[in-house]
Amino acid sequence: MNKTKSLIIFMAVFILLCVLSACSNNTMESNDDQKEQSETADNLPSEEDGKFPETVNLDIPVYDRAFEGWNVSDNYYTRWIKKEFGEKHNINVNFVPISRSEEVTDFQQLLAAGKAPDIIYHYDMPQALGYYGEGALQSIDFEEIAEYAPTYWENTSETIEQYSVVEGQNIFFFAERPDISNYVSIIRKDWVEAVGMKVEDLTSLEKYNEMLEKWKEAGLGTAGGSLTKDIYNYNYAFRDWPIDPEHRALYSDLAVADLTTPATERWLRNLQYQYHNGLIDQEFYLRDANSGKAEFVAGRTGTHGEYIASNTDIFEATLKNNPDAEFAVIPPYAGIPEGGVPQGRANWPFGIIMGINQASSDAERIAVWMYLEWMSQPENLFFLQNGVEGENYTLDSEGIPVRNADFNGESVLSMNNNKDYWSLVTEAAQFGSEELTLKANKGFWSPPGYEYIVDDMIKYQEEVKEYVTPDALFTVVIESLNEYKADLNSLFQELYLDIVLGPEDEFDEKYEAAKEQYLETGYQEILDEKQKAIDEGQYR
Repeated sequence: MNKTKSLIIFMAVFILLCVLSACSNNTMESNDDQKEQSETADNLPSEEDGKFPETVNLDIPVYDRAFEGWNVSDNYYTRWIKKEFGEKHNINVNFVPISRSEEVTDFQQLLAAGKAPDIIYHYDMPQALGYYGEGALQSIDFEEIAEYAPTYWENTSETIEQYSVVEGQNIFFFAERPDISNYVSIIRKDWVEAVGMKVEDLTSLEKYNEMLEKWKEAGLGTAGGSLTKDIYNYNYAFRDWPIDPEHRALYSDLAVADLTTPATERWLRNLQYQYHNGLIDQEFYLRDANSGKAEFVAGRTGTHGEYIASNTDIFEATLKNNPDAEFAVIPPYAGIPEGGVPQGRANWPFGIIMGINQASSDAERIAVWMYLEWMSQPENLFFLQNGVEGENYTLDSEGIPVRNADFNGESVLSMNNNKDYWSLVTEAAQFGSEELTLKANKGFWSPPGYEYIVDDMIKYQEEVKEYVTPDALFTVVIESLNEYKADLNSLFQELYLDIVLGPEDEFDEKYEAAKEQYLETGYQEILDEKQKAIDEGQYR
């Protein structure tokens, strides 16, 4: 046999072996796929009792707000959930603490380590889109949700169908959001009256600063303050009215600070004025929500904002240090320059924004729907929101729970009425009619003896409702936002503090230099990409 013929035979045999090997590998891969599909199919919950044949591990995130003495992942209610939901469905429910003040960092670290929970969530759509853009979320099937969570789907389907889709894929699901809010800004009423003014006199920013000047002269204290970071809604009071929708879509963004608009310049000038004239906490840049509250409680500052609840301790704690303290709600007009309107950021028509972790299995995803369905049942939701009848509360004649303010037993609720557990399905407790819902929530929000605070909070919300509008929602990922926001957030803190703490006569020079640096560090690219999306109508 000649060499050519031998070579041909060798090559033919070689190719045949490769083909056979490939077929073998494909068969193995096919078998593996079939095995995985079979395992998934085998581990579906039984139609008879809703149990998984094999135990499913379900990791649920829960905000850790650093409440003293509260273990967010192991308490009366997490154990109750594990028993009442988990054991009945053969689901091992684990609660993963997520720091409220560092939540994005926490999620990013967990995702990088492959230990992120099955639900990835955030209250801000730009950040939720950021998780999608990073490949952290898997697409979802509406029919699957409807099958395993019919009650939850009925409550939220309209919102999910409208806002879930990103780049042609169904990605997000949501909690309900009734049109109510319990965030309130408190002021020391006794301080206001001590300098010859009334809270009702605070009808503008100019009047507010006048009052702070008098506080300083009387040696009472300053306004509270904290470092501006992470959530960027600081300049609404300084914006023009009426709103230009495209301008708002371009610049208004909770995920990245707007440093370059006239509204921010006005905000910075006022903040610098307040700082250099000793009208606000001189170490505001060292404060977060907890340390800012501590300053108020100690009597060093006279203003503080927080989400109020029936078991809020701020009034009682302040009175221990300042027995003559009196409190009121700061009118929404107090921060508005003369000629402006009390603008604010309205919530989007949904609560927390959720996605399924890309690494979650089919069984884990189905377990998420089952968990939302279980929590959507009125009796389970009611228990999580109120606790044990006869201990945490009693019922009035209309079936509204009346809190036992003195109860401190095993089933005591967390400082925000357990909201960080039930916020996966709703942002507020609901009781059929708007009237009953409002009455019930007033009970949830009102610390005993301070019902008037909640009444005034609601009154002011109604008065300014026409000026409170939602930010735009982009329907595409703004890639540059994900790329630059971490650097820009860090840079913003550096630049805005340099301006505010710097000499007053250097404001213009520092601000112009800061804007240029900020734009060059990536903000201009964000604006350009947003403008393109706006031009193409890719926002709501």
